[in-house]
Amino acid sequence: MTTIRAVIFDFGGVLCFQPTPEQIARAAQMAGVSVADFDRAFWANRLEYDAGRLSPGAYWREVAELVGSPLADAAGALGHLDIEFWSRLDGRVLAWVRQLHDCGFATAILSNLPRPLGEALRARPGFLEHFDHLTFSYELGLVKPQHEIYEHALAGLGVSGSKALFLDDRPRNIEGALAAGLEAQLYPSWEAFLASDLARRYGLPEPPASFGAAPTGPPLTDVEVDADAWRQ
Repeated sequence: MTTIRAVIFDFGGVLCFQPTPEQIARAAQMAGVSVADFDRAFWANRLEYDAGRLSPGAYWREVAELVGSPLADAAGALGHLDIEFWSRLDGRVLAWVRQLHDCGFATAILSNLPRPLGEALRARPGFLEHFDHLTFSYELGLVKPQHEIYEHALAGLGVSGSKALFLDDRPRNIEGALAAGLEAQLYPSWEAFLASDLARRYGLPEPPASFGAAPTGPPLTDVEVDADAWRQ
């Protein structure tokens, strides 16, 4: 196994939890549409929004138009909910990030996300303290799995692909990282990560058992949501 000197984390679904069905249902209700229709419209042009090629106003207008929502100001009504969707940070992963950093490993975030969310993360006190580099898609006009976005993360860390491990919850982004020469592993959940013994296999500090406490957050509802679609 190659010697890893840096670990690169996706944001949505890795550093933070996926939105709850309750949160998505609330947004759909505000838009006056079904959850299924909101799901479809939310993701239809999301990569363009994440790449910074659509303004928040243009993106949310398109979401509203795709579902025939009566909202006159979709950006104002739904934009803040989008930030709330990705606001439940996973303290267990962040504790491991801190552990890695304290042990001399470089750490970074590589994520597809739009400007409002990126600016909110940059403004969140203490959140970025233990990350050495950030690759946010909207700042580059690039999105995963484009080859160049992985190169940006490696250049920012000053390591070669063979020395960096990338964790993401979407298979296509893992495939993109592997094609760009990184070590990469799918991250389905914290529990799956622990069970895989991934840290030990890559020679990384192993998270203490105390990191394994069950997460807390808003209660879930029985609203059906396409979970795969919400893997950011």
